[in-house]
Amino acid sequence: MASHLQLAGATLLCSSALFIASADALPQERETVLDGVVHVEDSAILEIPETPRLEAGLDLIVHRIDVGDAELYVEEEGAGVPIIVINGGPGGTHHYFHPWFSRASGYARVIYYDQRGTGLSDFEPGPDGYSVEQAVADLDAIRVALGVDKWVLVGYSYGGFLAQYYTTIHPENVAGLVLVGAKPGMWTDTGSSRQYDYLSQAERDRMRASLDELRSLREEDGWSRDEFLQLLLYNNFINGDWKRQHFYKPSPEKFAHIALYEWVNDSNFNSIMNQSGNKVDLTGAFENNPIPTLLLEGKWDLTWGDVKPTLLSRNHPRARMTIIEDAGHSIYDENPDVFFAELEGFVRNLTPVADSDIDPYRRHLDGWRATWMNSPRYYLRAAGWGKSGSLEIAEAFSTDWLDEIRGTTELLRIGFALYDTERYDEALEVFTELEESATGSGEKEGQALGLIWQGHMLDLMERREEAIARYQRVVDMGVGGSSQHSQYGLAYTYTTYAAERLEAPFERIENSTP
Repeated sequence: MASHLQLAGATLLCSSALFIASADALPQERETVLDGVVHVEDSAILEIPETPRLEAGLDLIVHRIDVGDAELYVEEEGAGVPIIVINGGPGGTHHYFHPWFSRASGYARVIYYDQRGTGLSDFEPGPDGYSVEQAVADLDAIRVALGVDKWVLVGYSYGGFLAQYYTTIHPENVAGLVLVGAKPGMWTDTGSSRQYDYLSQAERDRMRASLDELRSLREEDGWSRDEFLQLLLYNNFINGDWKRQHFYKPSPEKFAHIALYEWVNDSNFNSIMNQSGNKVDLTGAFENNPIPTLLLEGKWDLTWGDVKPTLLSRNHPRARMTIIEDAGHSIYDENPDVFFAELEGFVRNLTPVADSDIDPYRRHLDGWRATWMNSPRYYLRAAGWGKSGSLEIAEAFSTDWLDEIRGTTELLRIGFALYDTERYDEALEVFTELEESATGSGEKEGQALGLIWQGHMLDLMERREEAIARYQRVVDMGVGGSSQHSQYGLAYTYTTYAAERLEAPFERIENSTP
């Protein structure tokens, strides 16, 4: 059933409700990303101003909750409907929610926490390593430990993905779902990120120079990983990096808070959790979702392409979306008056979800889960690029996959899996599909990549003349660009490498990544 879209006084029909709100009381003299002011330092700053953690001035109850194989840092304040706020990243911390969410403590029991492997929680990956499944289990363990029956999930950025994924696993425990600048979690193109649209060349150059300076100093002085990352974050923000995700320029104190307290995580945590999350496709998960849902987006959130709010709204057809003016990615601290008015209205007007509505939704989720977990893209996204992943992909592979898969990266991964398992004839078919698909879309680099790896397979099958013909086509194309395959220790520019293979055939290289 269609609901209403209200925009600048006009009423239109749409699949979900959308309202544009603006700030009334924000000071207009604050510098914004639209002002185009350029500020760069002459050299890297090597000292971050001392600034205390924001919890120090708040009336919080603090817990360390044992979730079985790790302890998680948890805070709470206020009374009323339980709300848990879930930070982004992966690898951010709860710190940046302070002091803003204290505004909700008059009508809600606000719960904050640091995810396992971040902030003040244990850096303990557990027996199966860090994963989004583990993150959901930890989240529910906090609910049980705090004696919460149902709660409202407020998920910010990557935390919005985690809130959605939790809802697909534990819908009976969710009283409401609020997604704030949320990662969609769909295997759908959201368009090109706009994060660098307002960064000047001078700012980009200064950040690269600061990185080089800090790397050299780290080697000379033996800085820890944390010390290096803190200084890198601080220097980047001072030199304009704030423009990637903020509408208003943060204060100098905020720059220090970000560097010291708001991006603290275990080594490789971000990449591990992204890989884990990327295997989940939330497309279609929220059809018939009976749980009240609010989508909050900043008008100037440049994190994704500008189609992202529309895609997220379509995936939550029963949700209400509000696009907030004068806000980027962190809506709650850039336009707090409008943000917290929206949140309070949502929480105070929640209607209970009946068990009779949850049961059919669970059946829908069972079908949704079976669909994406049996997709070839699931195997590709879950497996990674190592040898064990190749074995999994090759075992599951069917030529029917080629009717569904068209992307260069996905076809390349299938081809590599078949190469790793010495199924050269099938790999040749996949690399041929890669070339033809790239040719059809006008992607010359993808075409060259497909031809090079066709040549490799033909060399390994001792069909040297056919291999030479493939390499020669790449040379004749004269295409620029390069590729790197770290699992094979390979890095090459297409034309130069193909010319080398004309003189010497490719010899098998083993995948060195476990």
